[in-house]
Amino acid sequence: MLPREGLIPTILGTAVTAAGLALSNRNPVAGWGIAGFGLAHIVLGAIDLLEHPADRLEF
Repeated sequence: MLPREGLIPTILGTAVTAAGLALSNRNPVAGWGIAGFGLAHIVLGAIDLLEHPADRLEF
């Protein structure tokens, strides 16, 4: 089974956001920058998930 389009960037963005928030206690500038990068991935992945519903996937 192929993953839905946008699912991988969303999961990756979640992991990067969590890593950035964990890093923000030690280095706030870098931590929040990394968290913002992860949030961008979550937003773009969510847009892909909404534009390509599962019932219209073509193989």
